[in-house]
Amino acid sequence: MRPLSIIFRRELGAYLSSPLGYIIAAAALLTTGILFQWEGLGGEPKLSSDVLTQFFYVASGVTMCAAILLSMRLVAEERQEGTLVLLSTSPASDLAIVLGKFLSAFALLAGMLALTLYMPLLIFVNGKVAVAEIAAGYLGLFLLGGAVLAIGLFASALARLQIVALLVGGLITAVLVLIYHLAGIVDPPLSTVFEKLALYHLHFHGFMTGLIELESVVYYAAVIYFFLLLATKTLEAKRWQ
Repeated sequence: MRPLSIIFRRELGAYLSSPLGYIIAAAALLTTGILFQWEGLGGEPKLSSDVLTQFFYVASGVTMCAAILLSMRLVAEERQEGTLVLLSTSPASDLAIVLGKFLSAFALLAGMLALTLYMPLLIFVNGKVAVAEIAAGYLGLFLLGGAVLAIGLFASALARLQIVALLVGGLITAVLVLIYHLAGIVDPPLSTVFEKLALYHLHFHGFMTGLIELESVVYYAAVIYFFLLLATKTLEAKRWQ
């Protein structure tokens, strides 16, 4: 646990001591605010539940983009600066390295999401929604963000350059999101497989509407586990090269 804690503090400190984390967080908050004002609060009057759904729809897209940007540096930057060799020869295991880096990025992403809480609370000015609906939506954002962070971390473990990690992570995420649309043009049981594998539409929709479905929670947890495992195995393989 001590190596994991050291790596977590080191990585979180790296985010907080450089402009990158602040720039990503500021851009994400600004984008979410503008889109929510435009799509959710602007235009014709809407039901409070529809406004809340629109907020989580907007926030989910921004969260995925922010997660990819935050994760691109986690391993690729170490490789660029030549510090990955030192980290690999330290007492920390590859699993501790991966978990420490993942948790540091997740902590920053969670803090960024917490700063958006005032937006759904604005609904209470002229409307009313259940607090449980807001909590369910944020749980979905945390799970979705964690899944994309894990994908980005795997891409960062593969790549030598941060820009390559960004492109690979974005491509994997895009494929997992867009695979849902293939379900409409293929026959069962393949259509059902594509629906279940899709990262966003089927699994996140319940959270947007205030529902917590065990299947979706397990799905996101499985995605996080799978890509963190891939990242760990990738580091192990590169250690022996």
